[in-house]
Amino acid sequence: MSYGRNGMNGYGNGYRNPEQSNRNEEDPANGGLVGGQRVRRAGGYGGYVPGNMSEQPELGQTDQHGPESPDPFNAPRVPGWRRAEGRGQGRDDGGSRDRSRAMVNGSHLYGDGPAGKQIEGVIDHIQEKWSMITKNDCVPVHVALQLMDYSSLGRGNDYEDFRQTSRALQKALKAIVNGIYGTIKRWFWLLTIKEHHQGFNSSIGTFHKIQASIQTSQSRVRALKDSLIQAKMNLTVAKPELKGLATSSQSYDEMLQILGQIEKLQTMPEQLDARISEKHFLSAVDVLQDALRMIRNSTLENIGALADLRIYLNNQDTSLADILLEELHDHLYLKSPYCSDRWTVYSYRTDRLTDAENAVSMSTGLRPLYRFLTSLNTLSLMVDDPTKNPETDSFGYIQMILEALNKMGRLDLAVNRMEQRLPIELFAVVERTNQEVDLRHPAHLRENANLGRIKDIDLLGDHGEEAEVLRDLLFTLYSKFEAIAEGHRAVHEVIAGIVGREGLRKPESLLGGFKELWKLYQSEMRSFLHDYLATDGNPLYSTKRMSDINANIFQRTQRDKTKRVFRLGELDESISIMSNDQADLDKILQASVPGLVSKSHRRSATIHGDRGVSCDRPAVGHKLLLEPSVFNISLLLPPSLSFLQTLKDIVPPDSDIAISTLTSFLDDFLVNVFNPQLDETLTELCSQLFVDLDAFEQDSRWADHALRPIFKGTSLFASLVKRVCRMLDNIPHDKAFTQLIVTQLVTYHDKCATWYRGLVTRARAEGGTCLKTAAAVVETGDLSVIVKTIWKGDETDRERLIEKEAELLISRTNQSPLEPFDIISDRRTVTALCLLYSSMKWLEDQLSQLRHMVDKDPTATQESNTRRRRWTLLGTANMQDGDQPVYLPMNKDTVRSFDDVLAAYRELATTALLTLHVDIRCGMIHMISRVVKAPYSLDQPANEPDSGILALNADLLSFDDNLTVHLPNKEYNFITSGLGILLDNILVTNASQINVMNMNGCERMQLNILVLQQNLKSIESGVVLGRSAQFFENFTRGADAIIEQAKATGGKDLGFSLEELKVLVELCYSEALQSQQRDIAAQARKALSDHQLQLSESMWNS
Repeated sequence: MSYGRNGMNGYGNGYRNPEQSNRNEEDPANGGLVGGQRVRRAGGYGGYVPGNMSEQPELGQTDQHGPESPDPFNAPRVPGWRRAEGRGQGRDDGGSRDRSRAMVNGSHLYGDGPAGKQIEGVIDHIQEKWSMITKNDCVPVHVALQLMDYSSLGRGNDYEDFRQTSRALQKALKAIVNGIYGTIKRWFWLLTIKEHHQGFNSSIGTFHKIQASIQTSQSRVRALKDSLIQAKMNLTVAKPELKGLATSSQSYDEMLQILGQIEKLQTMPEQLDARISEKHFLSAVDVLQDALRMIRNSTLENIGALADLRIYLNNQDTSLADILLEELHDHLYLKSPYCSDRWTVYSYRTDRLTDAENAVSMSTGLRPLYRFLTSLNTLSLMVDDPTKNPETDSFGYIQMILEALNKMGRLDLAVNRMEQRLPIELFAVVERTNQEVDLRHPAHLRENANLGRIKDIDLLGDHGEEAEVLRDLLFTLYSKFEAIAEGHRAVHEVIAGIVGREGLRKPESLLGGFKELWKLYQSEMRSFLHDYLATDGNPLYSTKRMSDINANIFQRTQRDKTKRVFRLGELDESISIMSNDQADLDKILQASVPGLVSKSHRRSATIHGDRGVSCDRPAVGHKLLLEPSVFNISLLLPPSLSFLQTLKDIVPPDSDIAISTLTSFLDDFLVNVFNPQLDETLTELCSQLFVDLDAFEQDSRWADHALRPIFKGTSLFASLVKRVCRMLDNIPHDKAFTQLIVTQLVTYHDKCATWYRGLVTRARAEGGTCLKTAAAVVETGDLSVIVKTIWKGDETDRERLIEKEAELLISRTNQSPLEPFDIISDRRTVTALCLLYSSMKWLEDQLSQLRHMVDKDPTATQESNTRRRRWTLLGTANMQDGDQPVYLPMNKDTVRSFDDVLAAYRELATTALLTLHVDIRCGMIHMISRVVKAPYSLDQPANEPDSGILALNADLLSFDDNLTVHLPNKEYNFITSGLGILLDNILVTNASQINVMNMNGCERMQLNILVLQQNLKSIESGVVLGRSAQFFENFTRGADAIIEQAKATGGKDLGFSLEELKVLVELCYSEALQSQQRDIAAQARKALSDHQLQLSESMWNS
């Protein structure tokens, strides 16, 4: 582009062109002066000559040395920038679109002179027609190509306008530079004068450098223009070799792309391994799917070098799915250490699962499952956070695994695999829990605890080591079951969200897992309850008990063939050869399938951990830690019900499980299994109590239960009843259970009554059996009524009743003389009757405390004669603790039977007490009868009482000792009060049985009476045998004295009846009547007849 002269670029930089002259040229002959004056050399852009601006070539004029070219600016029209010069002065400030740009504080931006107006016009023209070259993203090559294109799409027609604009711009710049140069020159002259010449010289040098740079840029632009023109010419020429080059270039591009893909594929295994090892499975699936998508592309399909990588990725696709399933099962079934906070560890004396739930809710405010369900959002895809360990949030980890399986298209496979492994995994959970509890409670400690039990009757209650074992087992197992159910609920909700988001078909097949889990829970709970409740046909414990019974340390025991002798899994891994081979195998597996080695190690540890359990039990079922017993229901049912109540909140609302029937299986089990088992067990235990040899022996630990000694069987029976009642407190009331207990109470009463009749029954001489006199007297008759009246404690008429009792008893025994077999003479029998009374009274008192009326009978309605009890209507809050009072719930029907049983126990106790009361008196009568039949015609005075009296005293003292030990004071006083009256009367009444008595015999009788009186005083205070002593005292006075006294007083002062006085008079003549001399005997008979006649007259007249 030329400014005005050919061969010059318009930027002379002060150098002269040798081919043309300059009007400012210096004359060397004149020392650079023109016209005798020195002319300054141009400083740039053609120089600056003041006052000679009109000599500068105008825009559009041709240089005098250059060829003349058509100039569009020479057209009659006024150029845009010149129009702008004319407009700039006449338009107001608001009408110009460039006013803000051209005017600064009312002045032109480039000055108010002609040069400033000229540059403004050029800039306006450029903004109007060539605005694209003013932008920052302008590409000069693109503009040049457009200027060379004369088609409708190009701007070749505007090329001349572009040239003229360029020239005008150069001219305007030159004018501005010249003006600036003149200004700088003036200022430089002044500054030079004023000591600034050095800075001005520096600025001139800088200016020359700028001028040189501009010149270089122009040269490059020209060269670029020439290159573009040459390229355009080359492009218009057809060259066949370019097509081959283009094809080769495209092939090379494809090869480079393939190589880039291969390089990317080579880095993906490392990325995949890193993601798998870090448990970021979502990103691992993305990496794997990208790699498979790339390697399965048709461009890479025939590359043999990728065969190993292709096999590796395909294997990783399968192994990653397996790893995801294993991780899912680890978190579902609590095998991962990150799941330890999802279930509660049992602590000593933890009674209910609800305590642990309350602790969790209080500490966290909301259970982890509910927090997860609240924040769950399945509408959008889950994003993996690479900065966090995903396993710390177990439910979030489960969601990530399911999302990863869904990405892989394996969600249906995962659901099917979960359903297949569900029984095995649940069985393994129970087995591991069983082993953990077994390790926490060693078997030898449980066996030592069993040594303190009283045979098999002191059954498992709510206390002791065995109860803690079962509590630990139930608490831990149900806590894990609850955590597993929460995991399956999370799986259900996540799959349901994925199904709704993805619109998958057949969602029923993907959402039925929770129902299968509930079926297995039912099966495990039913099996668990049956194993620890039912003892019939149990191979686990029956074999153990038989082995314990038949154990003999001197006999070689046979090997249990149900146990394995050897298996490969039990090899010692510490052997160097095995460990080296195992290490090599682990390296191979780690290289081929990352993540699989750790899984295999964990499974191996699980297998070795379960070895002790699996080898100790049969192939089916779990090892029992305790002996099965129906009384375990009090420990089994409360946590089971609590677990079921908690499970109701975990069951998904859209599942097929009916919440109202969630516990129906437990109802059926308890009705069909527990009720018959309880009936059978209770009957068997009671029968064992009844037939036990020491059932009616005194309990050595009676002081722990009662104030007086009781039967051992009674103590155990009461304990059994209480434990049954405590067990029934933990389940809803049913009158069948109460009736079952009442039936056993009746049976025990019958057993005690039978045992009592065995004590008071004797054999007859003619054959058969009959009751002893005391038992017969108590059963029926007037004497029985009087004795019972005395026992009731009517103090107003007590003395008369005692006299009447003695009279009737003496009369009965005189009519039916007592035999030795009629007397309950031995100390053992007396003790047994005392224990029977104490036991029955104590048992009645204990049973009366169990009496508890309920308002309603919660038994269900009868349908088709089949009663269905709603056992699980009972909430866990109603469970009874071991320290609370025990009651037997009864309704109106069962309470009547219960009261009748208590009355029967009370009556049996009263019968035993009355039998003792009458028997001691019968024994005294029998002994006195033997005493009065002894010979009392002694030749010499007796210094000792009769042997019968000594035996009677010994019996009385023994009787008294038994009564003192075994009976309370009231019963003791009832039996011993009135003994003196009876003795006093029997000695007088049965004096008629004395054949012969002389004075020595009378003295012996008086000695007997004195001995008896002294002995009775130790039993009954204040006893005086005054009547009998007076009777025999009258014997010493003689018959005449008796008759005289009778005549004088009419027999009133004597205190004896006519018959007794006749007997006394007869005793006075007994020795004479037995004389060998007939005359003496005859005189005695005559005197006896006279005295009896006189006595009768005296008594009758009075």
